[in-house]
Amino acid sequence: MSRIDESRDFIPVRIAVLTVSDTRQTDDDRSGDTLVARLEGAGHILAARTIVQDNRADIAAQLRTWVSDPQIDVIISTGGTGLTGRDVTVEAHRDVYEKEIDAFGVVFTHVSMAKIGTSAVQSRATGGVAGGTYLFALPGSPGACKDAWDDILSMQLDYRHRPCNFVEIMPRLDEHQRRK
Repeated sequence: MSRIDESRDFIPVRIAVLTVSDTRQTDDDRSGDTLVARLEGAGHILAARTIVQDNRADIAAQLRTWVSDPQIDVIISTGGTGLTGRDVTVEAHRDVYEKEIDAFGVVFTHVSMAKIGTSAVQSRATGGVAGGTYLFALPGSPGACKDAWDDILSMQLDYRHRPCNFVEIMPRLDEHQRRK
């Protein structure tokens, strides 16, 4: 059973939030606001935040820019994970991933099923790793962002979470690039 090990110190991570939308602006980005409130409320650091339109090349370019920034540990995007023709966030993420975290989408679907039933099949939430940075693509609704943070990411981005978490292996994510 998972738990918080109070004998370990909390380690804040630096998180960038990317909203993918053709219509949202900073003042009406409720999903981005939800993520920022939750990550800061947990003690993490908002490293960057922006909005890009639903364009695969633009999304991938922003992801690559942030992956190459040593001041960013995690990127969470919201929006563009559905099934319509404009939903290309998942493809953009996969253009950048070195490794996909297959179970993230499975666990997100499980969490969503409990909240929205079979409508959960319409989401293509995904997670992966590139350049020593974690990347997660979430649906564009505030509820989905809340569910992903509260039921998955808040625990996996907490160094104290046992039996394991993403933070404790962060120093090893790019070890293949250091070996000769």
